Amino acid sequence: MSPTVTPFSELLRRRSRTGAGATAGASAWAGGAHDLLAGDCDVADYADLLGQYAVVYDALERAAERMADHPVAAPFVTTQLTRMPAIRADLEYLVGPDWSELCCPTAATTAYVRRLNEVAATSPGGFVAHHYTRYLGDLSGGPTLARLLEERFGFDTNGVLFTIFDQVADPAAFEDTYGAQLDAAPWTAAEREAVLAEVDLAARLDRALVASLRRPASPTAALGGAAHPLLA
Repeated sequence: MSPTVTPFSELLRRRSRTGAGATAGASAWAGGAHDLLAGDCDVADYADLLGQYAVVYDALERAAERMADHPVAAPFVTTQLTRMPAIRADLEYLVGPDWSELCCPTAATTAYVRRLNEVAATSPGGFVAHHYTRYLGDLSGGPTLARLLEERFGFDTNGVLFTIFDQVADPAAFEDTYGAQLDAAPWTAAEREAVLAEVDLAARLDRALVASLRRPASPTAALGGAAHPLLA
């Protein structure tokens, strides 16, 4: 009897929900928001977190533009998942029209973006690792996060647009298709291990970003200063 071969998508799912990557692929962004909101935070703290993620998603979506024509990465690039328009709208509601001028990335956010620029914008495997970590997490964790924000702050649509994927009619079917694309990617065993390792790193970068916002010196510690060049 030949040994059973575990699909790569299943290996990635297992890795993302255990060990170092416990927040990845299940709900990285939503998990970070849950961590912050579980403490004594207010709307300004949530806006701080969203402002940091604006920098991260801007870098990731710029990487997606560069990877759109790559034969391996292209199947994963879709406007259905694009989050920056929703993030901008949420921050305009939470902070005001000048939110981008007030967004000052923490050192952890800067490190996260540096890694995205180094890997996600240049390597198809690195891009998919970060793409999977962020967007599949958003898709699965968004409804729970939306309910939490509604209960905590009374948000309905404004303030939680980020969690709404109105272009994905069937999230479960979308995730199945994504998994099939992962399994079909022509990676060697070594390349697959590199993707798994990058998912672990993406989770650590995300946790560091959230930790950098805990117990800030003031409610607006992360919203103040010059505009980040990625948001220009």
